[in-house]
Amino acid sequence: MIGPVMHVVAGVLFDPAGRVLLAQRPPGKHLAGMWEFPGGKLEPGESPAVGLVRELREELDVGVDLHRVTPMIQVHWNYGDRDLLLDAWRVVAWQGTPRPVEGQALQWRLPADIDPAVLAPADREILAAVRSGQPVPL
Repeated sequence: MIGPVMHVVAGVLFDPAGRVLLAQRPPGKHLAGMWEFPGGKLEPGESPAVGLVRELREELDVGVDLHRVTPMIQVHWNYGDRDLLLDAWRVVAWQGTPRPVEGQALQWRLPADIDPAVLAPADREILAAVRSGQPVPL
């Protein structure tokens, strides 16, 4: 391990057609140009569910009920210069229409149509879990 583990959360938003929402990492950030499930870093002392609700509000301008999100998979990943703990949560209901608050590109895609190579490496594990259809316990 290089330094402290960066704990991040990601929301796997499913629309009624079974598509998931992807966001593109902006220029200047680690893994710029790659696609990921929206979310971000937890603040000190913040629980993953609370952090997910905050991040989705900040990134997508949507309201998510804390009690209507479901833990999906937890991914431990090392990017060489950083260790990551990624908590992914299934989100099937929200208030508002997701929009790119931070200027990031967004797209809705059927999981079967997503090329894993365009995703940030840790997010590929989330896609595999989505495609399997089986919830993976944390």
